Amino acid sequence: MRRLVFTFADGLPGLGLLLVRIAVGTALVVRCVRPHHGALPYIILHVIAAGAGLFLLFGAWTPFAGVIVVISELWIALSHPHDPWIGVLLASLATALALLGPGSWSIDARRFGWKRIEIRRPDE
Repeated sequence: MRRLVFTFADGLPGLGLLLVRIAVGTALVVRCVRPHHGALPYIILHVIAAGAGLFLLFGAWTPFAGVIVVISELWIALSHPHDPWIGVLLASLATALALLGPGSWSIDARRFGWKRIEIRRPDE
C-alpha cells in the first residue's frame, strides 16, 4: 500500500479528503439501498459499488475500492442511459480519491502510514 499512496494528507487537505470520502461512500450506500426496478445484474452492480463505497467511507484499501467504484459506476451509467450523470459524478470523485489517497484520518493511514519508533536506553 505504501507504494500506492506515498503520503497521507494531514490538516485541512486531510479533512477535505475525509469529507469527500464521506460524501461518496454515503451516496453509494444510499443509492444501493433505495428500491430498484432493474434486472438482477443491475442490482448486483449497485451492491458491488456500495461495498466498495463502504471501503472508501472508512478509508480502507482506498485505491482498489476507488477503481471498483469507477468501473461499476461507469458500467451503470453506460448501460442505463436514463440518468447517467450521477454515475459519472461518483466515478469521477472515486477516481480522485483513488489517485489522491485516503488522507490521514483513515484506516489506511493507521495501517500503512509512517510509524515513529522510540528507542530507549536500558537505564531509563
